[in-house]
Amino acid sequence: MSAMHVAGRNAGLEPEPPHRRRLGFAVKVLGRPDLPSHDTRRWRSNPDLAVSIERLHAILEYLDDVGIRMYRLSSDFVPYGTHPELPRFHGQIERNADALEAVGRLARELGIRLSLHPSQFVVLNAEDDAVAAKAAADLTLQAELLDALGQGPEAVVVLHVGGLYGDREAALARFAERFEGLPEPARRRLVVENDEACFGVEDCLWIHARTGTPVVFDHQHHRLNPRGLETVDAARRALDTWPRGVTPKIHFSSPRLDGRVVGRGKQQRIEPPLLRQHADYVDPFTFADFLSQLADRCFDVMIEAKAKDLAVLKLRRDLEAIGRAEVLGT
Repeated sequence: MSAMHVAGRNAGLEPEPPHRRRLGFAVKVLGRPDLPSHDTRRWRSNPDLAVSIERLHAILEYLDDVGIRMYRLSSDFVPYGTHPELPRFHGQIERNADALEAVGRLARELGIRLSLHPSQFVVLNAEDDAVAAKAAADLTLQAELLDALGQGPEAVVVLHVGGLYGDREAALARFAERFEGLPEPARRRLVVENDEACFGVEDCLWIHARTGTPVVFDHQHHRLNPRGLETVDAARRALDTWPRGVTPKIHFSSPRLDGRVVGRGKQQRIEPPLLRQHADYVDPFTFADFLSQLADRCFDVMIEAKAKDLAVLKLRRDLEAIGRAEVLGT
């Protein structure tokens, strides 16, 4: 168990002073369409981490321009970095060490918090050992990327527990066992997030007690899968798992409520959305009410809305308009 994770066991015993909460978004920039998130070319076109680094540099400058201080990198930032059948893409982090250090220094100078969130195909607790081994390789690569960027302990790799496979206790134990077998960079960077269907905050707290890994609280997921915990209490218990001196983060989104028109003519109908779908923007009233109940706690908020950076910018304006900007701290 890493020193960061051990420290988290004693976090939250006393309220931390409020700070100016950083709001962030994931991967794709919509406010300036000429800013792709990474090198998206297919393997035949020889994509390279060097291109992703150039694109991150431009994104960081944009974030500074608009005052956004948190950003999630694409999980494909290192193209094909762990692909078992394409070894020529391995070692990209080492080959681009100087450029990574430089762009990471820029992020630190601008006060922009970076993180990563592997795709749904990265399942550490999979019953299939080959799937789990691939997950371990991806988690290690992403942790090593944050190390190469020179980021502090706030820069984390966020992972869901995985699948139930018909046995909750065995699935949780398998996650903990696999976590303990990860290389040190992955254990140090990894944090676990509750999901909307299988594993709630209570399950993530069990993993924290076993491994020390901090818990990221996802507001919308918890409302769909509370597992018996009241929302603010669940959030506080998740925040308590973070080490003192490391600012926690939570995820927030609003459910999509607008339907879409499908069919034509007399066959036309409105197809309702699913509650688990994220809205384009965030309901500022729910957001403000939730944060006001945690005004004594220090944390940042990743906004998981479909409108990305535009949703962050609109949320800030909306909070000002309804007189609730104080929830973002001082």
